[in-house]
Amino acid sequence: MVEKLSYSFVAKLLEYMKKQNIIFTIILLFSGVVPIAAQEQLSLSDAIAKSLENNYEILVTEGNREIASLNNSWGKAGRYPSINFNISSNNSWEETDSTGKASNSIQGGVSMNWILFDGFSVNITKASLAGLEELSEGNLAIMVENTIQSVIVAYYKILLERERLAVLKGVMKLSKDRYDYEKERKEIGSSVTYEVLQAQNSFLEDKALFLQQEVVCRNSLRDLNFVMGETEDLKYDLTEAFNVELEVFSITDLKQKMLADNKILRNQYVNLRLLDHQVKLAKRNYYPTLSVNAGVNDNWWRQKEEGKPEISGDSWLFSGNLTLSYNLFNGGNRHRALQIAKLDKEIGEVDQKSIEHQLNNQLLNLYEFYEVRKELLTVAEEAHKAAELNLQISDEKFKAGAINSFNYRDIQNIYLNAALGRLQAVYNLIDSKTSLLKITGGIISELEANE
Repeated sequence: MVEKLSYSFVAKLLEYMKKQNIIFTIILLFSGVVPIAAQEQLSLSDAIAKSLENNYEILVTEGNREIASLNNSWGKAGRYPSINFNISSNNSWEETDSTGKASNSIQGGVSMNWILFDGFSVNITKASLAGLEELSEGNLAIMVENTIQSVIVAYYKILLERERLAVLKGVMKLSKDRYDYEKERKEIGSSVTYEVLQAQNSFLEDKALFLQQEVVCRNSLRDLNFVMGETEDLKYDLTEAFNVELEVFSITDLKQKMLADNKILRNQYVNLRLLDHQVKLAKRNYYPTLSVNAGVNDNWWRQKEEGKPEISGDSWLFSGNLTLSYNLFNGGNRHRALQIAKLDKEIGEVDQKSIEHQLNNQLLNLYEFYEVRKELLTVAEEAHKAAELNLQISDEKFKAGAINSFNYRDIQNIYLNAALGRLQAVYNLIDSKTSLLKITGGIISELEANE
């Protein structure tokens, strides 16, 4: 079983990133070297750091987590008494036909109200507040996971598109060389206009694909800037290599990790505990309530009537009372509240089973995709090597006149498809690996383990 993830790690991670430029070692999942970022260079770890620091949803969720943390206190749960101080001054003047009378008084006191017993509601409420804080931390962890996955996908999408651009540039260069070759042959009478036009059309077609791919590259970089929260259209030199290490996963181990560390499932476990607390709170209505009220009050007064001496006085009042109350009947509301709380808990248990079933099915699909895509990558690499060798041989044969331009163009297209297919296979495997890490809670676990 995977070691339990500390939800507070996420909050510490965000705070730590604000103080220094942390380099996340999660990129070790995809490459064996952690590069040193230079000016205008961007590693995968730098991209993740920027995204976690600037993501709006993470900032909002972090604020909600802090609120839940502040609410998680015994005072909020109602363990402590409430103590109030009050003071007032009353002044009056009474005038008759012959005399006037002035009266002044000051009352002040301290009162305390304390519920000693309310059906164990204090402990239950405190446990619920702790659960709400844990749930908010779980929501933050989900946001972090989603952000990290988005960054990885966007980052390697740029590398994919740039690799595609390099392949298209190479094919375009071959077409340009062929076009120049045909023009030279026509000048010496070894070729005809038809062959030159065919070469020209091929070159223009490849150039159009190259220009379109340049736009795709710029758009993919813009998408990464958006994920990182950058408001400007910045350009970066990505330092990671476009490759992926093949790993052997065990479906049994993956299931265990998923049940232990999947953030959505863990949040549902917390929800079940909260629903159980609601049942206990509904049961507390069947218990009596015992409270104590105590206080001390001081009353000072003064009275002055014309023609008579001033009189005054001071009195103290001390009080202490215990109150025991129990609701005998309230129209069946207690029973209904308890039944509703129990039904909510049963619904939550059904939701948990549904989530586990969905995640198991999703995990099996992702695992199958990963295993198949590993095989597809091997096939794509072999096809690429064969197509590359065939292109080299065909280029020599074409210049020697052993094959015609149509055959050469077909072989060129085969190479193009094989090269692009290999790149797509690498990207697909990275995507599958990232999805497996996310569903099993491996992304944040790697960050925590190396923190």
